[in-house]
Amino acid sequence: MANFDFSNLTPDCQLDALESVGIFPETGLLALNSYENRVYQFQASDRVRYVVKFYRPQRWSDAQILEDHQFSLELQEADIPVVAPLSFHGQTLLSWQDMRFALFPSVGGRQFEVDNLDQLAHVGQYLGRAHQIGAKYPFVARPTISIDEFVTQPLGVLRTWLPENLQEAFFAIADQVSAQIIAQYQPHTQAIRLHGDCHPGNILWRDGPQLVDLDDARMGPAIQDLWMLLNGDRAEQQIQLETLLEGYDSFASLSVQELKFIEPLRAMRMIHYMGWLARRWQDGAFRRAFPWFNSQQYWQNQILALKEQLSALYEPPLSLVLY
Repeated sequence: MANFDFSNLTPDCQLDALESVGIFPETGLLALNSYENRVYQFQASDRVRYVVKFYRPQRWSDAQILEDHQFSLELQEADIPVVAPLSFHGQTLLSWQDMRFALFPSVGGRQFEVDNLDQLAHVGQYLGRAHQIGAKYPFVARPTISIDEFVTQPLGVLRTWLPENLQEAFFAIADQVSAQIIAQYQPHTQAIRLHGDCHPGNILWRDGPQLVDLDDARMGPAIQDLWMLLNGDRAEQQIQLETLLEGYDSFASLSVQELKFIEPLRAMRMIHYMGWLARRWQDGAFRRAFPWFNSQQYWQNQILALKEQLSALYEPPLSLVLY
């Protein structure tokens, strides 16, 4: 593939790709909130609503995408509510010209309420079941969550990206955060297949949770799929975590030792996110969606956020009794 972006993904290309597998849009393609890939919702001539995902060239290999698809299908076959890709002539990963794509059923739902403990307990049950399946065997092609990918590489990108007048202040704190991550994030439990990006926006509520978007599925510690559902102050997070684990523990066992990875993983996500935006800045969609990213105010805010996160890294991890 010649391009890392979507310069070749014209409207005609989109329609030709869909028609190549016998899908004929009856409505326009409505762009959904996705930046890594290009994702559109539409209704076809068969009166069925679909979502089509065009994968960013050169990001994932075919083998990595197919592992995401296979994991989704495994979960679906186990009656875990996840949106899995549709198969056309036995294939879930499709291609047209130099673009790869997949089709999914379009599902509706309400926003998952992170402060609703009943919903949180329900999510915990399904994540426990998903991890039970995820622990059966590893991904072969997909990566494992690592400090190199989530900290070292992004900081390397940012060293050539930040405004010169902010570099000293930013890296004075970022390097301290990095050192604490390296000291604290030393997973000793078995890595399992994970959703990988299980934040509230990737959970719809339809008389129960519906997991969407396994595009960032990886190997890693189980706590990775739980910590992003915690919010508020320490006391609130402990209640939320206990609620999640009451459901989770019915199907899978979480090592209490993994609780100490919550703040390092949060710090890793913060640094990775900054590096991700910098690496994608050449994509015009990112400049339109994140116009504040290249501003002095943004970086000053990140310096403050990293200082707060450094303090959190020095605090004792959450602790609770599992029943």
